[in-house]
Amino acid sequence: MLEFFKDFWSFLKVRKKFWLLPIVLVLVLLGALIFFSSSTAVAPFIYTVF
Repeated sequence: MLEFFKDFWSFLKVRKKFWLLPIVLVLVLLGALIFFSSSTAVAPFIYTVF
């Protein structure tokens, strides 16, 4: 997994596409939110945010 992040970072540096970083971070955070909201113990806390 660490290898993927190193490759991704080198891709961003070489291609000068730093604008992709916030998009990827938001998508990862939304994915984590969906993953953690599927468990019944955490779901009530996440639903109150929205």
